[in-house]
This record gives sequence, C-alpha cells and structure tokens, in this order.
Amino acid sequence: MDDIILREDIKEFLNTIPKDVCVVAATKYVDSSKMIDLYNAGVHDFGENRVDSFLKKYDELKDYDINWHFIGHLQRNKCKDIINKIDYLHSLDSLKLADEIEKYRETKLNTFIEVSINLEENKNGVDFHNIKDFVKEVLKYKKINLVGFMMMAIKGDSDDNLYKQFNKLYELRNEIEKELNIKIPYLSMGMSDDYMDAIKAHSTHIRLGRILWKI
Repeated sequence: MDDIILREDIKEFLNTIPKDVCVVAATKYVDSSKMIDLYNAGVHDFGENRVDSFLKKYDELKDYDINWHFIGHLQRNKCKDIINKIDYLHSLDSLKLADEIEKYRETKLNTFIEVSINLEENKNGVDFHNIKDFVKEVLKYKKINLVGFMMMAIKGDSDDNLYKQFNKLYELRNEIEKELNIKIPYLSMGMSDDYMDAIKAHSTHIRLGRILWKI
C-alpha cells in the first residue's frame, strides 16, 4: 500500500472521461490518506468491496463530502452494518438481500441490480434470463430505488467481445424499460482494463482502480 501513489497526470486522465460518466474509484488497495489525494484531484465517488474496510474508511473520512458506493458482494449478515452509510449499492443479487435492505434501511437506497450476462458459475449476479421477473419483484420494495444494472465482463477478452458483452446489458436494460414501462437510468460497467469499451456501450458509472494510481 505504501508503494501506491496517485498518478502524476490524474487530472489530465480524468479529463479524458466524458463528463456524463461517473468515475467510481475502487479503493480497496489504498488507505484513507491516499483517498484524500484522489478526492482533492476531483474524484468524490468511492467504491468499497469489503464491509470492514468500508466502515474504517467511512469513519476516517466522515468530514469529506463523499458519495459512498458499495461495489462488492454484500453478505446478508453484514447488510445492517453498512446499509445506512452508503449512497449506492451496485450488487443487489438476491431477494433475500433485498429483504435485509428493506428491514434495516431508513430511507430509499439507490440500487443497481448485478446481472450475470455471461452466466459464469463463479460470479454473483442475477441470471440475465431471469432479470425481468427479478426487477418486477424489486419494484415492490419501499426502501429500494432501482437506478441501474451492474455487470462484470470476462477478463482477457478481445475489445470486440468486451463491447458486445457491455452492449448486451445496455440492450437488456432498454428492453426491460420498454416492457415494464419504467426508467432504469444507470449502467455500472467497466473497470481499469475495459472502461473504454464500456463507455462505448453507454456505461454511466465506471469502477476504476489501479489505473488511477502509480504502482
């Protein structure tokens, strides 16, 4: 962690990202002091993967105007610990987790449904074949504000195939909006290796980690 510093051209890099795309800094490998460096460079959206790490940083950075995103898999038994501290959840993947959110959340939570576009057995997410029925159920919850879909692409794929994976979720979102007559404004797609392909496929939130740093 001590070897990680902010890239020297961070502001120039951020200027290459379209203004309508939100950079969510995935900060699991950096401590609060380095997050402050990134905050001062203009990034105010931070994404954490682990509950214990999130709680520590949330307390240490409570004086900063941060939009907190939880981007990792959220275990149901940890839900109550963080659910009233985050602004966005990117990884709703079961109705049992939705039940926990409904039980403990005090206000509506901006929520992304994690979608399994590639049906990889070791990945979390709702099977894309079942997404319409899942959305219908999620819309019944009073404490969940469905704002988007999230996905993870298969690593190491070609640029063409990466774009096709992301575009599949974009088209699925459009289809669900039309069939259910609702608006799902956001798509959380793209990480350090593939964010450009995700942006081409209309991603609104990119989850960037190591590309923001000089390691």
